[in-house]
Amino acid sequence: MSVVDELVERVDDQDRVLGSVVGRRQAVREGWLHRVAVTVCRDERGRILVHRRAEGLSRFPGCYEVVVGGAVGVGESYEEAAARELAEELGVRVLPRLLFTFLNRTGLSPHWLGVHEGVVPDTVAADADEVAWHGWLSEAELRSALLEWRFTPDSHEAFGRYLAFRAARS
Repeated sequence: MSVVDELVERVDDQDRVLGSVVGRRQAVREGWLHRVAVTVCRDERGRILVHRRAEGLSRFPGCYEVVVGGAVGVGESYEEAAARELAEELGVRVLPRLLFTFLNRTGLSPHWLGVHEGVVPDTVAADADEVAWHGWLSEAELRSALLEWRFTPDSHEAFGRYLAFRAARS
């Protein structure tokens, strides 16, 4: 678990980089828009990876998540950040596909959220500093879990939009 503050670029309400680099903690504290990249991870059978955040994390400790991700670093694309986060948190090297971005006002502070999808191996090497538990759920099991378990606000918002995006494509 890193105690060093991540550097992020401030962006405007159209997701355009403003040119100022700030620490993520300050961006959250001040409510400044910045970018976050997340991935919905599926396996070859279509199940979705769900994980519980480690208790030592500063943001939403012990909450469940449907997505894996984090802040987009300075000069990074959404896709690069998503791939880096998958390697750091799950130990997998995959290039997730960016599906859509949206201005997310749920959670600790407003931010642009880039939602990706990636097919990852059944067996992942989750970083214990970030992930306390992980498992694979069918879409039906996940829908039930979203009603019963304590998920992060981003999980509800991102997954709802993800399902709508997939339905619109079919």
